[in-house]
Amino acid sequence: MKKIIILCVYVLTSFGFATEGQLREVDVNRVMEQFFSIHVEYDKMNPQVMKRAFRLYIERFDPDRVYLLQREVLSYIDMSDAQARKAIERFNRKDYSDFQKLNALIQKSITRHRFIRENIQNKIIKGDYTERTVNPSYSSYARSEKELADRVEEKMTIFYQIQDQRWDLSTLSRKEKALNLFEKKITRNESFYLFENENKKPFSKAEREHYFTLHMLKALSKSLDTHTAFFSEEEAYQMRSSLQKQFQGVGVVLTEGIDGVVITDVIKGGPAQESGKVEVNDVVVEIDGQSVRELAFEDVMVLMKKKNGLHIQLGLMRYNKSKNPQFYRVVLERKPIEMEEDRISVSYEPYEGGIVATITLRSFYENDEGVSAERDIKKAIRKLEKEGRILGLVLDLRENAGGFLSQAVKVAGLFIKSGVVVISKYANNEIHYLRTLDGQTAYNGPMVVLTSKLSASAAEIVGQALQDYGVALVVGDSRTFGKGSIQYQTVTDENAEFYFKVTVGKYYTASGRTTQLEGVKADIVVPSIYSPYLIGEKYLEYPLTNDKVKPAFKDSLSDLDPKAKRVFEKYYLPHVQRVVTIWQRMLPQLKKNSIERIKTNPQFQAYLQKLKLIEAKINGVDVPIDINSIDYGNQDLQVIEALNIVKDMIQIEAIEREEKGIARQASSW
Repeated sequence: MKKIIILCVYVLTSFGFATEGQLREVDVNRVMEQFFSIHVEYDKMNPQVMKRAFRLYIERFDPDRVYLLQREVLSYIDMSDAQARKAIERFNRKDYSDFQKLNALIQKSITRHRFIRENIQNKIIKGDYTERTVNPSYSSYARSEKELADRVEEKMTIFYQIQDQRWDLSTLSRKEKALNLFEKKITRNESFYLFENENKKPFSKAEREHYFTLHMLKALSKSLDTHTAFFSEEEAYQMRSSLQKQFQGVGVVLTEGIDGVVITDVIKGGPAQESGKVEVNDVVVEIDGQSVRELAFEDVMVLMKKKNGLHIQLGLMRYNKSKNPQFYRVVLERKPIEMEEDRISVSYEPYEGGIVATITLRSFYENDEGVSAERDIKKAIRKLEKEGRILGLVLDLRENAGGFLSQAVKVAGLFIKSGVVVISKYANNEIHYLRTLDGQTAYNGPMVVLTSKLSASAAEIVGQALQDYGVALVVGDSRTFGKGSIQYQTVTDENAEFYFKVTVGKYYTASGRTTQLEGVKADIVVPSIYSPYLIGEKYLEYPLTNDKVKPAFKDSLSDLDPKAKRVFEKYYLPHVQRVVTIWQRMLPQLKKNSIERIKTNPQFQAYLQKLKLIEAKINGVDVPIDINSIDYGNQDLQVIEALNIVKDMIQIEAIEREEKGIARQASSW
């Protein structure tokens, strides 16, 4: 069984390379049959799914609506149920002619787009263009070729301006380099639909079939729901690295710039950094003695990832404004690199004879080398205890987009004794219970879970589970992202035949609530910088609905066989976490204190003013002042207020204990 993930959204920039076993058209029905056998909502193709697939095929190619005309796409985006049923009949016969016709339409639009681009490039080089301040987005397709050409010009000039800000485009040659970079980037995407490489050499028959099949599977999979997806080998590699916080390489991050393939980051602890010879902005011009100046970006990446040896020699060009460019070579060892900076960070401050601490967790990761979110938090708590007694804790999950379901359960288990953390409901209403069984906690004092609209999936499980049991208060945006679905995936299996994730169920916490669509509601609202924006599951296409199941605070053990049930009754039930009520009783006073602090804090008031103006601008209101001129300093005001709330929890709890004559124990409960 592959690991279950409850990922939010991963942005994958590459379209993908052909896998070693290239895709074939016969794979389309095979893959979709696998999806239908386990998908939480759909068990067969229907008109709704088919209509979505055509629309998604178009949108994947032309998300900015700068290629296709309204009259060209109308028959696909306004398809009737009768037309969709006929398409399904052909699809079931493995006749993919409907998608072939659509791809032929796309190919014609590419030819037209290239002609438009060629005319615009000459205008830009001459400086004959209008400055653009906002990247335009279009809600509908262009009605005429003139309108389409205007859109293309806007996109090209905006790209040119961005490059001008990033690079020096004062000379004609550098202007041409910037436009060539634009052409290379856009031609690369087009080539996968034209079935030719960047030099316009036709793909082989097998390559054509591979990419056409990949287009179909991406559209068809996404049509089931917003999180089901099919991946290329390269996309799977990126996701695997992100989930496991580890990859094999030399420790550099590459991007494509006007001077070539540029090193944009040197990963801490990797071979490149340890060599002391590689710097950000170095340009890769040679790999193992082979010049890569004229190679496509994908081809450079393939050479970087080749596993024919433990070492790789890079030829690098370093540009310095005050000196001539310098060329040098460096030999680096390929090895597993742990992405430590993307895992966890810890800070603390002295308070009342102890400390209050902040632990920031960026995802719920796990790999075969023993690295995991749970272990990192445990280590962090042990280290903090050496600095002083931990009187209060902020667990910062603001930009945590999710990860492994098992890690969500284990992290929640660090702060509750034993009990149900997640209830999973699958197709046919099959219910599973995921429990923490340890019976002990790593920390159980005053605690805040800090969230934002970007807190999603596994982060929402932890936030709502700790809120359910009353062991922590949730502070942040009024709600989190709202992803409460579970995906079965093959991404972490390097030897999988196909790489995909498919939504197989929804999760609920012990209260019986799911975070799907609604997210985790904050106990105390302290808005993040994302609060003005329309962020969340409800704004994505084809999300699942919100519902409830029976609460599981009193664990019935109904999913266990009689023998296991007897063991759990003896060793597990006596240690199940009881719902803690102290923080909810304190909540009115804690809210009042927070509101007063924010009201009298000039920096926070400036911050809130900026958020209101951003929201007004998003809603189309003409804002009379420059939003960027509003200065609220460089402190993390959300974390500061979360820590203040924790300090209030410590103080109010101490007063309550004193009034009741209860001595403070090592544990707060």
